[in-house]
Amino acid sequence: MNRLAQTLKAGLSSLANGILRPLGYEIVNRRRLVDFYLHEYESYEQYREVQTYHNKRKIDRVWADEATLRVLCDELRREIPNKVHLTGICHGTRNGFEQSFIAAHAGHDVTGTEISDTADQFERTVRWDFHDVNEAWVSKFDFVYSNSLDQAWNPKLAVETWLNQLNGAGVLALEYAEAHSPTHASEMDPFGVRPTVVPYVLCQWFGHDVSVRCVKCRKSNYGNDAWLFLVRKNRDTVVALASGPGSATDGLGFDSAPEGA
Repeated sequence: MNRLAQTLKAGLSSLANGILRPLGYEIVNRRRLVDFYLHEYESYEQYREVQTYHNKRKIDRVWADEATLRVLCDELRREIPNKVHLTGICHGTRNGFEQSFIAAHAGHDVTGTEISDTADQFERTVRWDFHDVNEAWVSKFDFVYSNSLDQAWNPKLAVETWLNQLNGAGVLALEYAEAHSPTHASEMDPFGVRPTVVPYVLCQWFGHDVSVRCVKCRKSNYGNDAWLFLVRKNRDTVVALASGPGSATDGLGFDSAPEGA
């Protein structure tokens, strides 16, 4: 949609809402009414190209923040109290802020992954598609952290891969905010899910194979609420329950927005 059409649409919505709100009604984007949304690409190559393009365009921007990562480090000490120096991996780290901060602040041994060829420019970063299994990482880490599940073309597969990178006592930490909801999903960030729905999605995907705890915090860089979902494996190996190709909608009882909504 071009800028003129967007402006016209916004103006008409504003006018209509001015009339409807006193009556208790409001016109909203259809994605505000659904629990999740998954953009579909024409091919995997298109997905990789889009992610690489936006990585380079936003290379200096950092979503991760010190306040949330401090909470994460505190929660990891709580979850894994008998080990001082943890091994971990952060997925979708762009310029490597997450792993650098955690390593410096908590003294943990942390690696990051990034799909773009810019990964080679940053310390502790490996170029890797976080959906893919790396046999050297299976059952290796005390923790896996990501705020980038919204960038997954197949989020269920990504989470399955991350869970299987944890050792027996390990914890998967997923950071979510309203910016990861369906209204913000796009070709750049294909998977949008409301934070309050994340635990239900995880339970639907993995059933009794996982347990979930939630910690709410406030981001220091954007000033908005964030949720850390701390996920533990209840079995050594986690396999997604839903049938089919592994898309976000397989086996879920939630509503998803139609393409183009």
